Amino acid sequence: MCAMGLPILRCKRRQLLGGAVGVAFAYVVSPLDAIAQPPDVIARVKASVVAVGTLQRLRSPQFQFLGTGFAVGDGGLVATNAHVIARPLAAGADPELLVVAIPSDKPQQPQIRVVQRVGDDAARDLALLRLPGEPLPPLRLRDSNTVREGEQFLLTGFPIGTVLGLYAATHRAMIAAITPIAIPPPDSTKLGATLIRRLQAGAFPVFQLDATSYPGNSGSPVYDPASGEVVGVLNMVFVKGSKESALTNPSGISYAIPSKHLEALIGATR
Repeated sequence: MCAMGLPILRCKRRQLLGGAVGVAFAYVVSPLDAIAQPPDVIARVKASVVAVGTLQRLRSPQFQFLGTGFAVGDGGLVATNAHVIARPLAAGADPELLVVAIPSDKPQQPQIRVVQRVGDDAARDLALLRLPGEPLPPLRLRDSNTVREGEQFLLTGFPIGTVLGLYAATHRAMIAAITPIAIPPPDSTKLGATLIRRLQAGAFPVFQLDATSYPGNSGSPVYDPASGEVVGVLNMVFVKGSKESALTNPSGISYAIPSKHLEALIGATR
């Protein structure tokens, strides 16, 4: 309302200015605040993230970390990168078992479960493991075709394995580019066997990330900070072999395989 004695024109100008400032403030601050602090979503995602590794009873330590995985589907499936579990398991009197370690309130005493490999997509470096017993809370997949450059996401996994204990860590990840997994080099002498196979199989788009990640993050979910829906699976080895094969010292750039390929693998595994 306009105060008594204040000229009507000046009063109306103040009302309009105040309203404009209020709208602008709400528009700038609210979206950033929603992205900057998603603790509930992170806690929910961490309940679905596991450490993938192998177990030998007589080995010290018994558990050997390989990479990150996360529950999908009905909660009895764990998604990870195929290269994480590519190494043959040792046989003999003390056989090496493929397992996942599920963090607990006591990080030094995780729950260990033997798993079975039930699905593979070698062309996209994805694998599915069957988890026996009580299912974990599965993460939902978002249509990765809706992802746009500049969008902000999060990734949760084990960046340096279990060196500091079984503590999952979360980092921000912006989509820096959506780019083909393999690009023919200008010089044919730079064509390696891996790149040739990738080009023959057909290049497909991957997400290039502006994110802090490490080899132990392979298999981590890349997800929406507002909903927890997964848009990609972090990849620290497979994609670099295609996109950076000509580099003597590969960059620290991270990549992710779009979730639509994981969704297709889950569908084929049922």
